[in-house]
Amino acid sequence: MYDLAIIGGGPGGYVAAERAGAAGLKVVLFERKSLGGVCLNEGCIPTKTLLYSAKVYNYAMTGDHYGVYVNDPSFKYDEIVARKNKVVKKLVGGVKAAMKSNKVEVVAESATIQGRDSEGIKIEAGGNVYAAKNLLICTGSEAAVPPFPGLKEAGDVIVTNREILEMTERPEELVVIGGGVIGMEFAAFFSTLGTKVTVVEMLPKILGPLDDEISDMLQKQYEKKGVQFCLRCKVTGIEGNTVVYEDPEGKVCRVSGDKILVSVGRRANLQGFGLDNIGVELALNPAGRPYGIKVDEKMKTNVPGVYAAGDVTGFSMLAHTASREGEVAVNNILGKEDRMRYNAIPGVVYTNPEVAGVGLTEAEAKAKGVDYKVVKLPMAYAGRFVAENERGEGICKVIVGAKYHEVLGVHMLGNPCSEIISAACVAIETEMTLEQLQEVVFPHPTVSEIIKETSFTI
Repeated sequence: MYDLAIIGGGPGGYVAAERAGAAGLKVVLFERKSLGGVCLNEGCIPTKTLLYSAKVYNYAMTGDHYGVYVNDPSFKYDEIVARKNKVVKKLVGGVKAAMKSNKVEVVAESATIQGRDSEGIKIEAGGNVYAAKNLLICTGSEAAVPPFPGLKEAGDVIVTNREILEMTERPEELVVIGGGVIGMEFAAFFSTLGTKVTVVEMLPKILGPLDDEISDMLQKQYEKKGVQFCLRCKVTGIEGNTVVYEDPEGKVCRVSGDKILVSVGRRANLQGFGLDNIGVELALNPAGRPYGIKVDEKMKTNVPGVYAAGDVTGFSMLAHTASREGEVAVNNILGKEDRMRYNAIPGVVYTNPEVAGVGLTEAEAKAKGVDYKVVKLPMAYAGRFVAENERGEGICKVIVGAKYHEVLGVHMLGNPCSEIISAACVAIETEMTLEQLQEVVFPHPTVSEIIKETSFTI
């Protein structure tokens, strides 16, 4: 009998297993593919490894801005991919080591929930049946691929985030359907390496949930780099290597590429592992269609002893959200009071320049009827930013309550905002006011000082 069985070894599953094992629970973790899940193997880590190679190449090409000259900079795409694979392999090995050191039993098989009886929740995997007191479901998500007419006939021209990472040759032309985080990161990577990139997006802006002003600024910077954006455009079909779409005026347009990346979102993995066998309730969208497992703030489902975390809940599909949700589930299993909060979940887009944000945007504050103020400064107010970002543009925006000046949201464009957004997360979590933030000592010179400088503009 196990204290905890976990289905899915992604950021939610393996972090939960590590925490539970360290606390002395007997844990079994089922993962049919590679430990680390989509994030480590097909998402977060491999894409950021590729993007860093592109950034290094860009530094070489623009070294003259810093008084450094590199003659005829070039790259070898196969070596960039090989390094990506090496990084992933190393980190997967690290997860395996963490499981071993915390005495987590890893079963590399597909798992199916059979039901529950007096002996606990029964799970079948690889011909064996396992019993556990508690179950944590972390089956993640997969790329959503709309049934565009002609998509199947296009064959291997069509790629998702999984297939595009496996390519061994750089496409000369790439069409990206979807201007969200995944689409923009691949657009950034390939355009830096010289690929002609066209982004087709049905919304009026890229990076839909992000701050409108920052989204617009990033788009303009990538337009200068040659990326073409087709906004308010609806894809109507695929003709071989050509995307057919309607522009805002209803005109039928076409754009072709060696590859077509479909990145229009992700959907929770809810099928194929026996949810119905124990009656787990699903969350429904306004149209009545299930989009994830329904959980409460303790990550509990409607079934006693059964929890869910990560993308399978269909709520906040981010690796760091999944990890925290897994921790919340384990703490509650251990009898420790813990609740999941989503008001300070950061989001980052690893383009060049980077985008990072946490908390409410202006649009969200308006929609919720929050009485707020906006304070903002160009990133150039931070000396370190100017020193390291020649000709760079950026901005820091802070959303605060109009009456008490409590920090409600922070949104930034400019390198390296991915590394400093955590300071804003702490400010929101602890309900700091701008006046309290002004008293915090930031190291000088750092780009993080922009947060403090912005607080003085109230």
